[in-house]
This record gives sequence, C-alpha cells and structure tokens, in this order.
Amino acid sequence: MIRPLLRRLALAVSLTALSTVAFAAGPLSYDLTPTRVGPDTYVFVGSTEHFTRANGGNILNAGFIVTSDGVIVIQTGPSRRYGEEMRAAIRRVTDTPIRKVFISNLHPDYFLGAQAFTDVPIAALPGTIAGIQEEGHGIADNMYRLVGDWMRGTEVVVPTEPVFGSTVVFGDHRLRLIPLNGHTAADLALLDETTGILFTGGVVFCDRTPTTPHADIAAWLKELDALDALDNVRLVVPNHGHIRPDKACVGQTRDWLTWLDGTLRAAVEAGLDMTDALELPIPDRFAGLDVLRAEYRRSVAHLWPKIERESLPRVH
Repeated sequence: MIRPLLRRLALAVSLTALSTVAFAAGPLSYDLTPTRVGPDTYVFVGSTEHFTRANGGNILNAGFIVTSDGVIVIQTGPSRRYGEEMRAAIRRVTDTPIRKVFISNLHPDYFLGAQAFTDVPIAALPGTIAGIQEEGHGIADNMYRLVGDWMRGTEVVVPTEPVFGSTVVFGDHRLRLIPLNGHTAADLALLDETTGILFTGGVVFCDRTPTTPHADIAAWLKELDALDALDNVRLVVPNHGHIRPDKACVGQTRDWLTWLDGTLRAAVEAGLDMTDALELPIPDRFAGLDVLRAEYRRSVAHLWPKIERESLPRVH
C-alpha cells in the first residue's frame, strides 16, 4: 500500500513541477530586438546553432532598411510567429510603412515567416520562387518536426514578384540586387550602395560552418569570388554568423568549401566509404566554426553520392 501511494505522490509532484515550469515559461517568443548596424539599417541577429526546439529556428540574420519611401525587409524568418514578431519589432523602430520584402533563397528560415507580410510585394529570384513552389511544403513539414510548437499556424507563402539582377531605388537608398547560386540554385544578395552594407543572401557564413543541402560547390566558389570583387562594401551581413566590417568571412567560407570538396574527392579516390569519411580529421584552422563536426557530417551525407558518381568509373 505504501509503495503505490508514494509512486502516486511522486507522480503528482512531478506533474505539478512540470506545469509550474510551463507556466513560468509563458508563451513562446523570439524576443526579437533589432540591432542597428548602419544608417537606417537593422539586423535581427540569429543564433549560430542548428534548428532546435529551444531556439525555434531563429538562426538567421534577417534585417530591414528604413528608407524615405518605406521599409525594405530582407528575409522573414522560420515561422509565422517569427514574421509577426519581426513586423512588430519594425513598428517599434519606425511607423514608416513596409514597401517590399526580399527573400534570398528557399531555405526555411528565409521564407516561412512571409505570412506576416502578405499585404506587400514579396520578391525573390525566379529560381527561388520555383524552388518554394516545388519543395516548400516538404520544407515546412520538416520544420514542424524540428522545432515543434514554434511553427503553429505556419503555412507556405510563395513570393509574388520575380526579380533579377538590377539596381533599384527606394527613396534615399539604392539597392543592387545580385543573383547568385551555389548555396542553392538561386541566392539573392543585396548591396545597399548608399551605405555599403552587403546582405550576402545565403552564400557567406561567418564563424559558423556552412550548410550544404542544396549546394553546388563549384558554382558557390565562383559566386564567392564575385562577392569578393565588389567595391565599396563597408559591412558584410552574412546569412549566418557574425557581422563584420570586412570581407574576411567570404574568404573563410571559400576556405571551408575548398577543403571540404577536396577532402571528400580525395577520400573517394583513396577508396574510402562514406562511413570512413564521416570521421576524417578536420584541420585546426576551422576549430572556431560553430557546429563544426555535426555540420561536416551533414555535408558528407549531402555531397558524397554526387562526388562518388563523378569520381568512380562506370562499369558497363
């Protein structure tokens, strides 16, 4: 009799503790705070982790520019909740209406907050629009599995306006739209020629290991060279990682991708299998990259099959 009673008492105490923790935690919130990084320009600095239920998918550097002709939003975050909180945070900075939203690629943290902005044009490269149309629902389903209740009510919104490489003027700001590819099939970078601030649109990571689920490494390396050649860049806002007043992380991303591609190709040529490749040593110079070993292993899984097909002779 005593033992069942003690078990019931322990269960009751545990449930009470859990409900107290849940009550103390309150409703989920990203607590978004815009950081001013230059004239009229703000960034919501994200974590350098993977998507988790703890961070709600908040791992991206989304941003906005307050022009004299309206606010320009760059990325919308990983969920409807994020988009709504982002819009509320923008309102705390300015009552200037939002003029346009730019989405840089089809990865979830770039576009799944777009429900909060359906009253304004949402612009993206044609390849991004096609990618979201084709893969968007699967991407959203995966985010529901990864971050859970943060995604409540999130539905896919496809960008409404195709854009191409051009320079557009919004009030007192000139934005150069730079179409790239490599990180995905379509990556849109934006250079504000008025301030010299470059939003890198998916192809630059800074002190965070690059992700490769849609990567074409050779194309990506060419696009990094193109960004490195840009003049009058005063500040680089990477898609993930630390904001810098130089292009050092363009080189850092190039270094990682060059090593990764060369290492995996050498492993195939040496007759290693993918299991062996997962445990290969990583040079010490990359030790400062966040989520290093985990992201390396993900990249092996993403890239190995294609490299193996390209490297091994066909048997007829």
